[in-house]
Amino acid sequence: MAVKQTAGRDALGEFAPKFAELNDDVLFGEVWSRTDKLGLRDRSLVTITSLISQGITDNSLTYHLQSAKSNGITRTEIAEIITHIGFYAGWPKAWAAFRLAKEVWAEDTTGEDAKAAFQREMIFPIGEPNTAYAKYFIGNSYLAPISREQVSISNVTFEPGCRNNWHSHTGGQLLLVTAGRGYYQERGEPARLLLPGDVVEIAPDVEHWHGAAPDSWFAHLAVETNPQTNENRWLEPVDDAQYAAATAGMEEFRSRMSRAALRNFDALLPACKSELEQSDPELAEIVGNFAFDEVLRYGELDERTRRMTLLASAIALQAEGVYRSLLDAALDGGVTPVEVKEILYQAVPYVGLARTFDFIGIANDVLRRRGVALPLEGQSTVSSDDRFEKGLAVQRSIFGERIDRMHEEAPENQVHIQRYLSADCFGDYYTRGGLDVKTRELLTFSMLVSLGGCEAQVKGHIQGNANVGNGKATLLAVVTQLLPYIGYPRTLNAIACLNEVIPE
Repeated sequence: MAVKQTAGRDALGEFAPKFAELNDDVLFGEVWSRTDKLGLRDRSLVTITSLISQGITDNSLTYHLQSAKSNGITRTEIAEIITHIGFYAGWPKAWAAFRLAKEVWAEDTTGEDAKAAFQREMIFPIGEPNTAYAKYFIGNSYLAPISREQVSISNVTFEPGCRNNWHSHTGGQLLLVTAGRGYYQERGEPARLLLPGDVVEIAPDVEHWHGAAPDSWFAHLAVETNPQTNENRWLEPVDDAQYAAATAGMEEFRSRMSRAALRNFDALLPACKSELEQSDPELAEIVGNFAFDEVLRYGELDERTRRMTLLASAIALQAEGVYRSLLDAALDGGVTPVEVKEILYQAVPYVGLARTFDFIGIANDVLRRRGVALPLEGQSTVSSDDRFEKGLAVQRSIFGERIDRMHEEAPENQVHIQRYLSADCFGDYYTRGGLDVKTRELLTFSMLVSLGGCEAQVKGHIQGNANVGNGKATLLAVVTQLLPYIGYPRTLNAIACLNEVIPE
């Protein structure tokens, strides 16, 4: 049976008709249609294994995951497949694939499957139905004792909409949110949105309630403080009207954000999203829908490249919190530890060591937390004897004959700067392994645009990017992705430089 495919013609029919023809008629019309030799299910399995192994986690993987699902690969099977691939292709690539797979098979998580899916989000067990305290809850909750030795600790899980009664603790309580989305409210105060990683310190005798959001499972560790004297005092239920009033504002806000915005905001900047949702929900809505949906739909940058350019930009902007969050997302999205380090090294000659040093510390903390042994394998390819010659060669390959003129025409008291550029900037950094020259030029462009006030250098590296194969469409896509982070003035300056060097 022939496989019908029109994606090539739809996307590239006018720009690259031959490629579109080969994609639709040969790859899918002939190769994929050889089902007498290898069935569609097995072809999907081979394809997604190949894409994940290469670290390709863009729209092409999403398409083939959707095809795999249509071709009979179940939710359980894809989880096992990606787990198996992770041991051979690497853990970061598996994490990135899981993010997409969860979206593709999301609708398969209803009823009991939803509970099982939530269990996979956290390390603590859901436990058994909380029957002993059921009369103090609206909806179903579950209890898993974690420790009863020195301090009483339990994992409490709430199904969507479930909450406990108003109550207090004579000795106080500590809540550590482990998964899902929920709420906490003290008597007379607005409800507080709770997300994984949040901590709630409840003072003795403070009346409060906590539970799940209307459309999300929720779990927290409940730590009993002052256990020798602590007692629970249960009060009236949080009825439907109270619950709706407490959660309405936040849930209404979330309803105004697209699914893509919520997903991408959570993936890229979860800490920022959590803070803005609670303190500035209107700004979170604007930023979310624009930066994490509308902007991300522009251009043809693959996800790994997008995340690397954002990391480079965050270093130039000195945005440490944003960098830390983006770094976790980048590693989950297939960017390797070596690439992370090389982005930092590439920043040194352009952003400066003083501005880069703290980011090296952040990266080290994140990598160590993920079990990455430091230092990484060295990537240097030059010595003190040949760094100038090799750097000069890279310069010429990017910028052509103008490099020789810069050396020849430099004033006598500035010749050393030109030699530094060749030996240090290009010899020490551009020659390193881990990233190719084409990628390094794109990262350099991202940093210069983000710094601002570097228009002369931006123009030079626009031409350099064009010379190594990063065309105007790619550079415009990068600038567009940076826009929410760097603002309109720097974006418009970058576009002016782009139009000057590469006219329409």
